Amino acid sequence: MEGHVIVCGTDALANRIAEGLQAAGATVVTIHEPARLEQAIVTSAAAIVCAGDDDAINLEIALLARQVNPTVRVVTRLANSVLRAAVAQDNGPGAVLDVADLAAPSVVEACLARTTHTISVAGIDLVISGTEAPRDATLREMFGDLAPVAVVRGENADSPGEVIPCPGRDFEVRVGDWTAMIGTADELAEAGITVPRPLTSRTHRPWPRQVIDTLRIIRDDINPLFWRALGASISLLLGSTVLLRFAYRNPVGMSWIDALYFSTETIATVGYGDFSFLHQPTWLRLWGIGLMFAGVTTTAILVAFVADALLSRRLVNSSGRRRIQHLRNHVVVVGLGSFGIRVVSDLTAAGYDVAVIERDESNRFLAQAEQLDVPVIFGDATLRRTLELARLDRARAVAVLTKDDMVNIETGIVLREMLSPRVLPEVDRPDVPLVLRIYDRALGAAVAQRFGFGHVRSTVELAAPWFVGAAMGLQVLGTFSVGQQSFTVGGVHVDAGSALDGMRMAEVPTQIRVIAITRAGTTHRRPRRDTQLCAGDTAYLVGPYRELIDTLLTGQRAT
Repeated sequence: MEGHVIVCGTDALANRIAEGLQAAGATVVTIHEPARLEQAIVTSAAAIVCAGDDDAINLEIALLARQVNPTVRVVTRLANSVLRAAVAQDNGPGAVLDVADLAAPSVVEACLARTTHTISVAGIDLVISGTEAPRDATLREMFGDLAPVAVVRGENADSPGEVIPCPGRDFEVRVGDWTAMIGTADELAEAGITVPRPLTSRTHRPWPRQVIDTLRIIRDDINPLFWRALGASISLLLGSTVLLRFAYRNPVGMSWIDALYFSTETIATVGYGDFSFLHQPTWLRLWGIGLMFAGVTTTAILVAFVADALLSRRLVNSSGRRRIQHLRNHVVVVGLGSFGIRVVSDLTAAGYDVAVIERDESNRFLAQAEQLDVPVIFGDATLRRTLELARLDRARAVAVLTKDDMVNIETGIVLREMLSPRVLPEVDRPDVPLVLRIYDRALGAAVAQRFGFGHVRSTVELAAPWFVGAAMGLQVLGTFSVGQQSFTVGGVHVDAGSALDGMRMAEVPTQIRVIAITRAGTTHRRPRRDTQLCAGDTAYLVGPYRELIDTLLTGQRAT
């Protein structure tokens, strides 16, 4: 056996990668543990993909394979950022990939109801964005020479929700159909397609809002009896100040400042010696005794309440709930795994408030959430009470991202019911995105169809093209979703004698679109139908994953 690809792993991602490689014509050998990594099959292999869900096993297989065959392409899945950075240095042929890095942007876009995706192609930032068709017309009549990526049929169509990938410019759309086009931001703007600003920098809340929220948190964290004790202390201080101002003689009376000063040092029992009750009337000396005892008592009570607020574990554990009470227009993220924390990081970096629901109080990502200043509620997200604590009535989106598909589906069903107007009439916002992470693509598609979820994201579907492309030596530049279908952007060097050599744009497979061609160091955008690919060109294409991988491979195979 020679030129085969070894796939290591037993989960849905490894199976999907193996399917993709086989569909692309590769011979696939699957193993499940390092002990089965035989020297013979590694020496003659073209690539090895370590795609299991255990970083330790992936790392061990990758290192062993590199020792046996230094030239083999090694594609390794690592969730640990420290290991990923270390392995990526001098890794040789192949890639080190993280599923969270690859799939999180699609979830963030869904949470923010963004239909814009930016992908760098040959140094040019191309934007995939779209809008609803305002009238019945062809894509050319509405958007000119902009390249269509997909059309999602609207309610007026015979099959609402159907995704038509890469239609021609003369394709007819109806009112309400969603059209996704690709071009630069300026080109899209000229065609009347609004392009939101990119999510690149964190915007801080106005400082008055921050101060108000901080004061509210302090108010809620303090025991209500603290304010009574504080009021008693202030009343005692003010009453003593007034009394000493008019009754104290030494041999003359006190000023207001002196009276306030002497009252404070008596209550605090510090006694600097500058004032005393020694030569005062008996009743005033008795008042001084009572004032000292009252001062010690109220001070001790205040200190106890402050210590309780600072040190009590109960308050620490419930601080997330109390902080969430003051959030508005926030995103609720359920599940704080490696994928969830990446989504949370991206949302906070873009300036959005986030609240997290997590079941495990010893979760390893809690410290990172604290650094991001994100409140966490501990509880079972499938229970209505837990979800209510996250203030769904004020949330802008909900993302359910636990590792368990069944938990995500159950939570999604509960959330769908809770977000309905009859349960939360004050919300009445059917447009609140509910994003579900479903690991397996087939299950995700079935769940979306059966329960009517509009934002189901399969991490397998979004990440697999990167692994397959890296294993086959292809350029995968990005993945994104339109409707419920995943698309991939990739590049291929056209080899002499390959199927792409001499192919005209009109002959490119119908579900694939060539968006740019680099020839002799110059990138040509929006090639015409009669443009031909030549050996030495680099073609950049967009389309559904399977069709795109097949097309990319034809550029490397001699006919």
